[in-house]
Amino acid sequence: MNDWPQRWSDDDRGTRYGRGSADAQPESARVMRQVRRGQGAPPGQGYGGVPRQPSYVDGQGHGGYDDGYDSGYNTGQVYGGGGGAGDGGGPRGGRPAPNWRRRIKVTSITLVTLLVVTSVATYFWADSKLNRDVDLSKVIDRPEAGEGTNYLIVGSDSREGMTDEQKKNLHTGSAEGKRTDSMMILHTGGGSPTLISLPRDSNVTIPSYKGSDSGKLYQGTGRQTKLNAAYAEDGPELLVRTVEANTGLHIDHYVEIGFAGFANIVDSVGGVEIDIPRDIKDTKSGADFKKGKQTLNGEESLAFVRTRYALPGSDLDRTKNQQKFLSALANQVATPGTVLNPFKLYPTMGAGLDSLIVDEDMGLWDLASMFWAMKGVSGGDGTSMNMPISGNAGNGNLQWDTAKVKKLVEELKNDETVTVRSK
Repeated sequence: MNDWPQRWSDDDRGTRYGRGSADAQPESARVMRQVRRGQGAPPGQGYGGVPRQPSYVDGQGHGGYDDGYDSGYNTGQVYGGGGGAGDGGGPRGGRPAPNWRRRIKVTSITLVTLLVVTSVATYFWADSKLNRDVDLSKVIDRPEAGEGTNYLIVGSDSREGMTDEQKKNLHTGSAEGKRTDSMMILHTGGGSPTLISLPRDSNVTIPSYKGSDSGKLYQGTGRQTKLNAAYAEDGPELLVRTVEANTGLHIDHYVEIGFAGFANIVDSVGGVEIDIPRDIKDTKSGADFKKGKQTLNGEESLAFVRTRYALPGSDLDRTKNQQKFLSALANQVATPGTVLNPFKLYPTMGAGLDSLIVDEDMGLWDLASMFWAMKGVSGGDGTSMNMPISGNAGNGNLQWDTAKVKKLVEELKNDETVTVRSK
């Protein structure tokens, strides 16, 4: 019987295979690839009991597949060398495992870059909104600067840009020009901040000064008047000059806000919570409040800080209310809920920066330091007080206590803890 596939004959195989007969027995020893069958695997062993597959050898006894290509052939590793999942390689044909370390690094770099770009853009946007209209270089004969920083914070009754309806709703009246409705000195330094109210009825001497517009020198005559008259005569520059001349304290920065700007800031933060110490009803300011803790909107807040005639101490009590409210406002603005929320931060910054008037050297960092210091005052870390008063002057104005004022100024200049107390 012919062992060749499909009973091929010797002639059918052609000369490629050499000569031979159809008989299964080879003619003679020659180099020829033959099939050598190994011993079959016992039942239940090997690959499901399948007999071991043949390996190929040449006539010289040199291994064919067993020595090379057959290495791993019967285990499914046809091409050899390639490791399976257990060798540390992924499944054949699958995606490589994600590189989480690289992904986290790329994401972190992207977020940091975005934060830096946003912060820089916000800084320049906010800086462009500051109205640096006050030139303190025009102030003459200034006292020597001490330790720490002194801000003169002014609330004016400016109605600039307000409609008739707004004037009516805010009970501001329609007076032309602008006057100071409140004045405070905020001292910041290495210790706790100090906020000092300057009653607008304070009796002061108008010193020699240089006109802010004309540049003309006006010699002092010893004329005494109310402090807010200095602002009415020649604006912020003369007000700073008057405060410095009557206290001996160097003013580093000037900040002013008008009626409309004040109300807009309050509304932008959703109102300010404050504890009103007594029932207040004042037809001139529009105030109508019951005693207790409550949240005031912009219109109500303006009425509260402007109330004067309904208070027993008149101007002195009003300055206390102003301090209390401004500290509460700063405390609410300088919170994570506002600073980290762009939907609150940008409207608040826009409303505040548009309405602020500052000196030419005032920067955003200075403004932020001022707000944080006021926040510290409201949190109990600082001191709030009125300028020490000794009584009434002969013209009916409030007379400062000269000795206490001198001591207070010395403590502020040396950035020391304030020990002076006032009413």
